[in-house]
Amino acid sequence: MDRVRIAVIEQQALFRKSLCQLLAKDERFSIVTECIESCELPRIAAAKPDIVLLDVDFHKGDPVDAIRSLREAHPGVRICLLSMHAQQDLLSRSLIFGVEGYVIKDINPSDLTRALLMIHGGDVYVDPRLAGNMLRRLSTKRYRNDPTELSERETDVIRLIALGLSNKQISEKLFLSEKTVKNHISRIFSKLNVTARTQAAIHAIKSGIV
Repeated sequence: MDRVRIAVIEQQALFRKSLCQLLAKDERFSIVTECIESCELPRIAAAKPDIVLLDVDFHKGDPVDAIRSLREAHPGVRICLLSMHAQQDLLSRSLIFGVEGYVIKDINPSDLTRALLMIHGGDVYVDPRLAGNMLRRLSTKRYRNDPTELSERETDVIRLIALGLSNKQISEKLFLSEKTVKNHISRIFSKLNVTARTQAAIHAIKSGIV
């Protein structure tokens, strides 16, 4: 079986070297490049990794921008976030762009290798502490009898509105026509009793949608 090709983007030298050494000892993995910043996109793309491990704790700017850039530069790569903290909002926003994993840095080494193999195999791995929070939030929403509750697709749309995407960008991201996107936005505005995208975005942030 071919080794899983890993690119590591991590600013902390000690953690980066330790992580690479750990994975390099496992014959199932191969470290193809180490980077300090996600802006080294040509180098990352040239290495043709199967998985990019992206540290988000010391990232300059919004990590979601780095995820978006990685997707554009290397569409087939799988992305796993690394963090010291269980950042629910970051995970929610990252999932929009197809992030396949979220690992908290105190993970057991054997669990890390299992997570990477799951991700490489086409599954999604989320640290159980984050996954539990997500399930509780979904359960709360599921049993809330609220006439203003957004549908699943409307929720996808309002997330992208909150991220600043235009109607055209939303249509491309969700594989919908611009007319369908406009219809969704009209229903969102009506349900939330708002008249502007900024108001919808504020609602999304306050409600924990993003």
